[in-house]
Amino acid sequence: MARYALKIEYHGGPFSGWQRQKDRPSVQAAVEAALARLEPDLPSIAAAGRTDAGVHARAQVAHCDLSRDWDPFRLSEALNYHLRPHPVAILSAARVAGDFHARFSATERRYLFRVLFRRAPATHEAGLVWQIGHALDRDAMARAAGYLVGHHDFTTFRSTMCQAASPVKTLDALEITTHPVPHGCEYRFHVRARSFLHNQVRSFVGTLERVGAGSWPPEQVAEALAARDRAACGPVAPPQGLYLDGVGYPEPVFDDG
Repeated sequence: MARYALKIEYHGGPFSGWQRQKDRPSVQAAVEAALARLEPDLPSIAAAGRTDAGVHARAQVAHCDLSRDWDPFRLSEALNYHLRPHPVAILSAARVAGDFHARFSATERRYLFRVLFRRAPATHEAGLVWQIGHALDRDAMARAAGYLVGHHDFTTFRSTMCQAASPVKTLDALEITTHPVPHGCEYRFHVRARSFLHNQVRSFVGTLERVGAGSWPPEQVAEALAARDRAACGPVAPPQGLYLDGVGYPEPVFDDG
């Protein structure tokens, strides 16, 4: 068997998340079904992150073991053919070492969350952003985000269903950029860490939105973090604005980065 890494893009709207589930559509099941058209009876694939229902990916990474020696370009082309009409695309494929693991070999994960301020309903971006009807104070949110960066107990910002052994994580970056759009503004939250807790990014964004809207002072985010209590968290942002934006490894995996 030869091991291959796949860089995968998908629209999470039609799926119940990445992970295969009984009687519910998942991205993993769609990719495995496409792989089965090439080689039946293959082991299941593993991914860098298990995105939730409605969450998108611009650069998810998964690995699979194949009995044939595939040219990576032909493998990606064949999989894209069999993935139709699902909103899933293999952006790149690469032959990797046998001990490469999409999840356990990863050194960082990058998430993007998009918030659209516009009074008129979103049309082209519907289902791809969290739309709100009020402008946000980026500078206030950036000050609040500074309290979250670093090594902390993030109990406040993880789901009560989180199965991680410890709530202690190191957040490497949480940066907010603004992008003018016709009749409004898009706020983009760029978040980077080695690993994340369940609902951690959405909890960050929902809380910071309250700061940007003027409902919370920035210092209240520090107080919420110190509380180590889920009840101190702000609202959890909806899934449709969240993207798995990239995965880092000790060495580049794909020729295109």
